[in-house]
Amino acid sequence: MKAYCISGLGADHRVYENLELKYEKVHLHWIKPLEGESLKDYAIRLSENINQDEDYVIIGVSFGGLIAVEISKILKPKLTVLISTIEKSDELPFQYRIFRKMNFLKLLPPSFFNLPPFIASILFGTKNPLLRVILQDSDLNFTKWAILSLLRWTNSVSIENSLKINGTSDLILSSPRSDFYIEKGHHFMIVDRAEEIGKIINLYRK
Repeated sequence: MKAYCISGLGADHRVYENLELKYEKVHLHWIKPLEGESLKDYAIRLSENINQDEDYVIIGVSFGGLIAVEISKILKPKLTVLISTIEKSDELPFQYRIFRKMNFLKLLPPSFFNLPPFIASILFGTKNPLLRVILQDSDLNFTKWAILSLLRWTNSVSIENSLKINGTSDLILSSPRSDFYIEKGHHFMIVDRAEEIGKIINLYRK
């Protein structure tokens, strides 16, 4: 069975490299968002790369988890795994809800959304050099669109057959309604704690 993997904001398939799964990993690479496109509509376009003629799993990390939720509401995969993310918009951290009301954010240049490495290291809870490389390779236009889309996102639907994994020390995005918690897990735990996460997914039974 294939597991379609969706990376986090500004990240790519490299965050899944350490994750050993019983499934065949297939990476859903980011596509360019259309002007004014909503997160839901973007997810629908991205889902066109999923082969629905066979059973499959969807895995979403961070911002990719929101995309996984929207895809799962439409396509109904066998299992949706949400890592370091939220399932419903009411789980969005309080500080994000404040930013949601700041309409001036859309007027800021993409360069404003470029995190300095030392700040990123603190927020993501890692000194892994892969984080710096990923940030350097990020498309800031996409980053800006994704952040604004996250702030505008609304969803109150629970996903059927979902598995939610979060870290207890995540400073960026974490659901208070998780199935499993990685003790002292930070937002980059998909890389730094991949072995533990892989075991949870591989042993999980619906």
